[in-house]
Amino acid sequence: MIKGYLKIVVTTLVLFSVPTYATEWVLDSHTSQLNFISIKKGNIAETHQFKSLQGQYDEQGKLTVTIDLASVDTQNPVRDERMKEHLFEVNSYSSAILSATVDTEIVDAIAEGASEQLTVDAVLDLHGDTKPLKIDVIITRLVGAKLSVVSIKPVVINAGDFSLVKGIDKLMALVKLPSISQAVPVTFYLTFNLKRD
Repeated sequence: MIKGYLKIVVTTLVLFSVPTYATEWVLDSHTSQLNFISIKKGNIAETHQFKSLQGQYDEQGKLTVTIDLASVDTQNPVRDERMKEHLFEVNSYSSAILSATVDTEIVDAIAEGASEQLTVDAVLDLHGDTKPLKIDVIITRLVGAKLSVVSIKPVVINAGDFSLVKGIDKLMALVKLPSISQAVPVTFYLTFNLKRD
């Protein structure tokens, strides 16, 4: 009986001494960024962003990021409106959704202050089309029950994969540009907070 009691005590101590991590996280839109680069006239590059992001990483390992396309910010209000109307067509396609599955055992094993480099199989749903993507990321467990997910290198999105070429042609015609690249590099820095009940 004493042995059984001691076993219970030891088991309880072990459970409370080993860090346990909930794997349900919510995107912090205030500290997260998603940027993309447009290239016009062959060699003029400009960096833009989407200011409104939502997302979560749930207990099953599903990572989802929803991008509000109407929140595009190019530092030029007229260009923003043209992109929303003619490129993204936000009245019909208000959001882009990036989804992926990331092994929760790998994430839970990351110690505070440590990082893990992963190649993630993701799917992007944009402008009525979906395409698989491989994305190289670094996941870091930050102090204060936070995770950061950062792109190691730009993810190149091709306009032709998402029926966006017609919109690019329209933008070129409106501002009389000889060219706008159909290949768009995208980078991101995402922060997730541990979900509180």
